[in-house]
Amino acid sequence: MSDPKQDKAVEKPWTGRFTEPTDAFVEAFGASVGFDQRMYRQDIAGSVAHAKMLASIEMLTNDERDMIISGLGEIKAEIERGEFQWSIALEDVHMNIEKRLTDKIGSAGKKLHTGRSRNDQVATDVRLYLRDEIDSAIIPELKRLQTALIELAEREAETIMPGFTHLQTAQPITFGHHMLAWNEMLQRDSERLVDCRKRTNIMPLGSAALAGTTYPIDRDFTAKELGFDRPCNNSLDGVSDRDFAIEFLSWASLLLMHMSRFSEELILWSSSQFDWVDLGDSFCTGSSIMPQKKNPDVPELVRGKTGRVFGSLSSMLMIMKGQPLAYNKDNQEDKEPLFDTIDTVRGCLKVYADMMAQITLKPDNMRDAALRGFATATDLADYLVRNGVPFRDAHEVVGKAVALGVKTGRDLSEMDLAELKGFSDAIGDDVFEVLTLEGSVAARDHLGGTAPKQVKAAAARAKLTL
Repeated sequence: MSDPKQDKAVEKPWTGRFTEPTDAFVEAFGASVGFDQRMYRQDIAGSVAHAKMLASIEMLTNDERDMIISGLGEIKAEIERGEFQWSIALEDVHMNIEKRLTDKIGSAGKKLHTGRSRNDQVATDVRLYLRDEIDSAIIPELKRLQTALIELAEREAETIMPGFTHLQTAQPITFGHHMLAWNEMLQRDSERLVDCRKRTNIMPLGSAALAGTTYPIDRDFTAKELGFDRPCNNSLDGVSDRDFAIEFLSWASLLLMHMSRFSEELILWSSSQFDWVDLGDSFCTGSSIMPQKKNPDVPELVRGKTGRVFGSLSSMLMIMKGQPLAYNKDNQEDKEPLFDTIDTVRGCLKVYADMMAQITLKPDNMRDAALRGFATATDLADYLVRNGVPFRDAHEVVGKAVALGVKTGRDLSEMDLAELKGFSDAIGDDVFEVLTLEGSVAARDHLGGTAPKQVKAAAARAKLTL
């Protein structure tokens, strides 16, 4: 936490040009340390790499380099023990750490900022932070959710449910096929995230304030130390580019849009009107007034958090849209929507992976639902076509049969042969083979089809892709 008494005594690192102190409210209004202190690891890592580079070009002695690295290590330990005193007067994570370093090791600490600016320092820290979150948290949680879906698809490759268009029963499919459709969305998200990471992993450090620096810095050295693919090519763009963050927020918006669609289906399926799945008590809550209620809170929250992520993307686009090159203070506003989105994505993926691994199905209810919706009507039309009836005529024949089913409250499979033959002479004794739900799904035996054999093969391929 910040110590107000300490803040009053702090001398800014840029006060030489100023004749009056910063207004107290402006100081608090402009400070970012309350939220950017989460980047302390990345800031320290960047400073360690920068110190090593400065020593390599003899702008620091080896002793100064070692003092800086040792001091930064001690500061990191202080922060992680909760002993570090953050100062609003020092504005941000960068100056807080630099001031503490100077207090600890003296003039060597003042040399650390040689050849860099807070502009390229913060741009580097944000990229490091986002890259670390992608690598250590988001990709693993995304893969864990995909694994849960693929394993569920394997187990339920033969479980029949109605497939929908317009939320009306269309054709029978298997639950496993439906789960693999979800996985296809997530696999595209995974591929997009890997691509987004490539543009995140470019180093701005060395751009200095906007024009580069007069010191003979070795940017390739620093990039290698920090694990970047390469330094950025243009110093102006290096300090002002936030495309990588916007791209991540765009990616997150697509991911949450997909998860919101999943959520909508789970909310429907867990309702008493469908009663197809049980989400598990640990992922639901009850009502304070209605004792019978079991509310699908997790899917509802994820559906709600989608708007939060969409809002962060809109916010970032608005922040950037009017900025001239190079760095502007507006960019301080880039971190909160980015950090909030990272936290939201991590939470949504984790809770979904946990929930999907424990979901319980009610296959009898799914099957009954498929029987109620004339789900095999297209199979009957295809049967007629194979027996020589033009498709448009077959479509009309089946439409009339469905009309009778609606009138009498029966599925096509519940009609007798004489009734069905009354609609077309092309209908024979073998018609009931295509009117069963099992026959319908088994007939879709091709790449991408819902036949159980194809679902199991698709699940195996999805595992290999992961």
